[in-house]
Amino acid sequence: MKLSQALTLLPNIGAPANGSDVNKVLKESGTSFGQTLTQAISDVNNLQSEAGKAVESMVTGEGTDLHDVMIAVEKARTSFDLLMEIRNKTIDMYQEIMRIQV
Repeated sequence: MKLSQALTLLPNIGAPANGSDVNKVLKESGTSFGQTLTQAISDVNNLQSEAGKAVESMVTGEGTDLHDVMIAVEKARTSFDLLMEIRNKTIDMYQEIMRIQV
Protein backbone atom coordinates (compact mmCIF):
# COMPACT_ATOMS: atom_id res chain seq x y z
CA MET A 1 0.00 0.00 0.00
CA LYS A 2 1.33 3.40 -0.90
CA LEU A 3 1.11 6.48 1.26
CA SER A 4 -1.57 7.87 -1.04
CA GLN A 5 -3.71 4.78 -0.41
CA ALA A 6 -3.22 5.16 3.33
CA LEU A 7 -4.49 8.72 3.04
CA THR A 8 -7.90 7.35 2.01
CA LEU A 9 -8.31 6.23 5.63
CA LEU A 10 -7.76 9.75 7.00
CA PRO A 11 -11.40 10.92 6.92
CA ASN A 12 -12.10 8.30 9.59
CA ILE A 13 -9.53 9.70 12.04
CA GLY A 14 -11.31 10.90 15.14
CA ALA A 15 -14.31 8.69 14.43
CA PRO A 16 -15.01 5.68 16.60
CA ALA A 17 -12.54 2.91 15.91
CA ASN A 18 -13.68 0.75 13.04
CA GLY A 19 -11.06 -1.85 12.32
CA SER A 20 -13.08 -3.31 9.49
CA ASP A 21 -12.24 -0.35 7.23
CA VAL A 22 -8.53 -0.74 7.84
CA ASN A 23 -8.71 -4.51 7.50
CA LYS A 24 -10.66 -4.18 4.25
CA VAL A 25 -8.04 -1.91 2.70
CA LEU A 26 -5.19 -4.14 3.90
CA LYS A 27 -6.88 -7.30 2.61
CA GLU A 28 -7.57 -5.71 -0.78
CA SER A 29 -3.94 -4.68 -1.11
CA GLY A 30 -2.69 -8.06 0.13
CA THR A 31 -0.18 -6.52 2.54
CA SER A 32 0.33 -6.66 6.27
CA PHE A 33 0.47 -3.67 8.58
CA GLY A 34 4.25 -4.02 8.85
CA GLN A 35 4.66 -4.02 5.09
CA THR A 36 2.36 -1.02 4.79
CA LEU A 37 4.32 0.89 7.42
CA THR A 38 7.62 -0.01 5.77
CA GLN A 39 6.30 1.22 2.42
CA ALA A 40 5.06 4.48 3.99
CA ILE A 41 8.49 5.09 5.53
CA SER A 42 10.10 4.40 2.17
CA ASP A 43 7.72 6.85 0.44
CA VAL A 44 8.51 9.57 2.98
CA ASN A 45 12.23 8.94 2.55
CA ASN A 46 11.91 9.23 -1.24
CA LEU A 47 9.97 12.49 -0.97
CA GLN A 48 12.59 13.92 1.38
CA SER A 49 15.37 12.88 -1.00
CA GLU A 50 13.57 14.54 -3.91
CA ALA A 51 13.11 17.72 -1.86
CA GLY A 52 16.80 17.73 -0.94
CA LYS A 53 17.81 17.31 -4.58
CA ALA A 54 15.44 20.12 -5.63
CA VAL A 55 16.91 22.49 -3.03
CA GLU A 56 20.44 21.52 -4.01
CA SER A 57 19.77 22.12 -7.70
CA MET A 58 18.25 25.52 -6.95
CA VAL A 59 21.20 26.54 -4.77
CA THR A 60 23.72 25.46 -7.40
CA GLY A 61 21.88 27.54 -10.01
CA GLU A 62 20.71 24.76 -12.30
CA GLY A 63 17.61 26.76 -13.19
CA THR A 64 15.12 24.97 -10.95
CA ASP A 65 11.95 26.96 -10.43
CA LEU A 66 11.40 28.18 -6.86
CA HIS A 67 7.77 27.05 -6.96
CA ASP A 68 8.78 23.48 -7.81
CA VAL A 69 11.27 23.48 -4.95
CA MET A 70 8.69 24.76 -2.48
CA ILE A 71 6.14 22.17 -3.63
CA ALA A 72 8.67 19.35 -3.21
CA VAL A 73 9.64 20.59 0.27
CA GLU A 74 6.01 20.92 1.37
CA LYS A 75 5.17 17.42 0.07
CA ALA A 76 8.08 16.04 2.08
CA ARG A 77 7.09 17.97 5.19
CA THR A 78 3.43 16.99 4.98
CA SER A 79 4.23 13.30 4.46
CA PHE A 80 6.68 13.37 7.37
CA ASP A 81 4.07 15.02 9.60
CA LEU A 82 1.57 12.32 8.65
CA LEU A 83 4.09 9.59 9.41
CA MET A 84 4.79 11.14 12.83
CA GLU A 85 1.06 11.23 13.61
CA ILE A 86 0.78 7.56 12.64
CA ARG A 87 3.70 6.81 14.95
CA ASN A 88 2.12 8.81 17.79
CA LYS A 89 -1.24 7.05 17.38
CA THR A 90 0.50 3.66 17.28
CA ILE A 91 2.36 4.43 20.51
CA ASP A 92 -0.87 5.65 22.14
CA MET A 93 -2.59 2.44 21.03
CA TYR A 94 0.22 0.30 22.46
CA GLN A 95 0.13 2.16 25.78
CA GLU A 96 -3.65 1.77 25.96
CA ILE A 97 -3.36 -1.97 25.33
CA MET A 98 -0.73 -2.26 28.04
CA ARG A 99 -3.12 -0.61 30.54
CA ILE A 100 -5.77 -3.26 29.98
CA GLN A 101 -6.00 -5.60 32.93
CA VAL A 102 -6.38 -9.26 32.18
